[in-house]
Amino acid sequence: MAGKFIITTTKNGEFTFNLKAGNGEIILTASETYTSMSACENGINSVKKNALAAVEDQTREESVSNPKYELYQDKAGEFRFRMKAANGQNIGKSEGYKAKASAKKGIASIGKNAPDAPVVVVDAEK
Repeated sequence: MAGKFIITTTKNGEFTFNLKAGNGEIILTASETYTSMSACENGINSVKKNALAAVEDQTREESVSNPKYELYQDKAGEFRFRMKAANGQNIGKSEGYKAKASAKKGIASIGKNAPDAPVVVVDAEK
């Protein structure tokens, strides 16, 4: 089964999205809420466009230009990544992973699932 983007309308009338892999696991969460559906869709389009970006492993002090994924270790020792667009804006973020290899698999899953993923809209009130 292929991945899909899920747009959710928040209780405040704003919009956010998650990218789910074919197995239903969330592999990327929007880094912000959007005030309009079209702005949220633009965020999704940016993820699709940049899904195959290079990885900057900040645990090794590498430097890669945007667009890119920034792979880092948080204060709790978990590995996470952020997705940055060509303009440097954060467009998505991951959950925490215990192993760096798992975070890298999450990035690879975005590259596999995002480019052709359909978009599904869900109302948070339902």
